[in-house]
Amino acid sequence: MRPEKPAAAADHVDADHIAEAARLERTAGLYPEDAEHLLLQAAAHLELAGARDRATALYDRLLSADAERPPAAPLLIRALKAANLWEYGHEAEARAIIEGVRTAAPRDPAPWVIVAESLESHDELEQAHATLTEAATLLLPAGTQNPPHATHPLLFGRHRVRRLLGADHDAWDALADRISTARVPLDELHDPKRIWSLGSENPAELRAEITRLQAELGSYREALSRPFPVAILHWPEPELTELLTAYPSLTAEYPSHAAHLATIESSLRELSASGTPNLGIVTGTVPSYEAFAASESTSPADPDLLPQYATTLAARGRAVPWPPEGAEGCWCGSGVAYGRCHGVQ
Repeated sequence: MRPEKPAAAADHVDADHIAEAARLERTAGLYPEDAEHLLLQAAAHLELAGARDRATALYDRLLSADAERPPAAPLLIRALKAANLWEYGHEAEARAIIEGVRTAAPRDPAPWVIVAESLESHDELEQAHATLTEAATLLLPAGTQNPPHATHPLLFGRHRVRRLLGADHDAWDALADRISTARVPLDELHDPKRIWSLGSENPAELRAEITRLQAELGSYREALSRPFPVAILHWPEPELTELLTAYPSLTAEYPSHAAHLATIESSLRELSASGTPNLGIVTGTVPSYEAFAASESTSPADPDLLPQYATTLAARGRAVPWPPEGAEGCWCGSGVAYGRCHGVQ
């Protein structure tokens, strides 16, 4: 525990994390289709509270052969479990899991990033670098100029580790520099000597370091916000028909399916033009919406419930990022490329 953090405050923070983990576990019981996402959030809160053995139990629960649903992202869960185990003394088991994740060569960048950061945090810089390089080679074809957002942490992490190792810039480092949106260049953010600036008595050096830290914090906040986008609710045509048949008062919100789709696209474009980042679309179903209304002790006919339902779906990891790439299928489900459907300018 840090000396400047009073014990009472630390206990309060830990209790808040424990309570939130318990709430998420209860919610997972209500929404089994989203249990994996919710239990991973619960495990994260348990780790923050220092209850790492309980977090491991949740990871094991998700990976168990007796689990109600096979995990959608088993390698991600294994990576998280390894990182957690290493933090409370189970290094050998953590290393074995990490090696298994690397051997499996996941197509999702997240497991690679997690195991690499675990290696880095325990001063295994060469292994962290090898892990991130393996991932970049697998997931980013030669000559990639616009890497998917999910791969950005791979490039940023590799850049950071190479700076710590004193390696010269290569093509992937240059790409990381180009795609970074931080106000401070990556070379400054990842400068190994920065830590010494924190002990300086020179006000100018301290101010410069504060500026760099603020920029880095902004990048972290942006990354952390991505799983919970500002989401607009989308009803496929059969679901909207069923919804309006059951609750005719909602016709004022949805005069027609075509108007509903046009409103979604125009609303997202307005939000984007206003500078709102991380936009997404969540797809509703009538049974899910009715269950949500019941959980809120509210009638599904209440239009004020619709945005709350959308926010809840987004928090449960159900949002699809908007806009799709021009060649990707449109979010409306037409099967036509977005650039030739609702993405037409």
